[in-house]
Parts: sequence; structure tokens; C-alpha cells
Amino acid sequence: MRLNIRAFALTCALIWGLGLFCLTWWIIAFDGATGDRTFIGMIYRGYGLSPLGSLIGLAWGLADGLVGGAIFAWLYNLLAARLGRAAANQA
Repeated sequence: MRLNIRAFALTCALIWGLGLFCLTWWIIAFDGATGDRTFIGMIYRGYGLSPLGSLIGLAWGLADGLVGGAIFAWLYNLLAARLGRAAANQA
């Protein structure tokens, strides 16, 4: 079974970007907008626990999820094809 690289990458981008956005607002709702630097803020430049930080995190998450999902799907398809050929040759 092959993965559709575009669809998988878009799905990963939406899940990661919106997940980070919602998580930021969840923390803001309970602890307030502190603007504190977090571990994710060390990785994603400009991200913080603030409304602006949530939008920056959304943008970074979309980009990161898109690239990561595309690489994962491409590697999956590559390995599935090679392992499928190897199994067919042994049978």
C-alpha cells in the first residue's frame, strides 16, 4: 500500500499546527498569557505563551508538519516498495 505524499503531508501539517495552536490557547486559558519561553520556543523562533506566539506556533507547526509528513510518506513508500520486491523474490 502506498501513501499519497501530498495528502499525508497536509494531514500532518494540520494536526501539528492546529494541535500546537490549541494547546497554546489551552495553557493561556488556565495560566494566562505569560509570554514565557518554553522548550518549544527554543526550537520555534518567536513562539511563546501569548496570542501572537500561538499564531507563530501555528505557522511553524504547519511548516514543520508539512515537511516532516512528506519525508515520512516518501520514506514509507520507498521502503514498502523495496520490501515488497524482496518478499516477492523470496516467494
